[in-house]
Amino acid sequence: MKRKVLQELINWKNNPDKMPLIIEGARQVGKTWLIKEFGAKYYQNTVYFNFDDNRKLHKLFKQDLNPDRLISEFELLSGSKITPHDTLIIFDEIQECNRALVSLKYFCETAPQYHIVSAGSLLGVAIYRENSFPVGKVNTIQLYPMTFAEFLEATGETRYQSILEKQAYNSAYVLEDELIGHLKYYYFVGGMPKAVHAFASKHNLEEIRSIQKDILSNYERDFSKHIDAPSIPKVGQIWTSIPNQLARENKQFVYREIKEGARASQYESAIYWLSKVGLIYAVHKIETPNLPLSAYKKEAFKLYMLDVGLLSTLVDLTIQNLTNPDPEVFNHFKGSLTEQFVLQELKAACCGKEIFYWMNDRKKGVAEVDFLLQYNGEIIPIEAKASVNLKAKSLRVYIDYHNPRVAIRTSLSRYGRNKNLYDIPLYLLGEFINIVKKK
Repeated sequence: MKRKVLQELINWKNNPDKMPLIIEGARQVGKTWLIKEFGAKYYQNTVYFNFDDNRKLHKLFKQDLNPDRLISEFELLSGSKITPHDTLIIFDEIQECNRALVSLKYFCETAPQYHIVSAGSLLGVAIYRENSFPVGKVNTIQLYPMTFAEFLEATGETRYQSILEKQAYNSAYVLEDELIGHLKYYYFVGGMPKAVHAFASKHNLEEIRSIQKDILSNYERDFSKHIDAPSIPKVGQIWTSIPNQLARENKQFVYREIKEGARASQYESAIYWLSKVGLIYAVHKIETPNLPLSAYKKEAFKLYMLDVGLLSTLVDLTIQNLTNPDPEVFNHFKGSLTEQFVLQELKAACCGKEIFYWMNDRKKGVAEVDFLLQYNGEIIPIEAKASVNLKAKSLRVYIDYHNPRVAIRTSLSRYGRNKNLYDIPLYLLGEFINIVKKK
């Protein structure tokens, strides 16, 4: 499988001012595979250290953190010669050893000739929990589930890549039916690499669901392993309530939907934890779309999961639900899968930038745009439609009031443009955003 983020690792390798690299991302999005693939392809040698329950490895960091001593110890432990510039040193599950995390500072300052890439599930919590994160001494890359374009490439759909490379959006209608069919399968499979690999190699849908259920079970085990006992039920309640929240007409997160009398103060820490480990995305409301958007966000928010396939698994959607030839099936589950998909594509295309949604002052009549993206000093409104639907009254209201340079309506309709409003098929959205970023 190919991951586009691999190019970012290549750029890091070739950067003379590089610092030790940390790859962040939720469990099982492919961090370990990516780093090992990078090492195998672009280095003469790779040494791999996993801090998960490795006492010998932890012991090395209990002494001083002198890079020369550590390199000598690494060579003894791995049985391999570590050569500057030619050897990739991998620290996996680095959140399990805070001293190893601290050591990255010293490698940056006194031994930058060594190439070190670190990764870890739950790293987002660990680095904020400790006061020893090497701020300003590391580079970071965020890894997300596989995008729809990566999914297609993994399944051998190279014709799609030709459309993207040529930016021949008007020609996409030639493969329209097939692309929509693949999109429906992506809603079922999602972008977790193990599920995508199973789909590409066997097409065994029962096996894919089993893999997804295992992933969800592993996440739930993490709740009990890494959270203090009083918080475990709250994290679980937030996690399992997301499908119900998204099924509502107004998808704004409502605490009382968790249980009667629930308050924000009781669950804020649980939402924070789930966000930091990358399992959920909080999308906050904006009423005044001015720059910077983060300065104008409200307390109201919606919660989405990290992967559309996992969301499908939680609500027990079958492939028959999703591959029905009637396009209107995409309205099933209130369009929630489509919004989940769109948010995933935006997150991956925009390197994790915070994304918002817009709702106007109710005194002027309710209008709501699904997503607002801030990029390169401009705000891009994006309306997501679940089927062949070009009605977008709220987006028109936004355009009339704020006149953005680019506004996007994404659905199963074909590519089109009317002044600053672009109609982008769902299956082209991620790559179109990449083009918009460069303009």
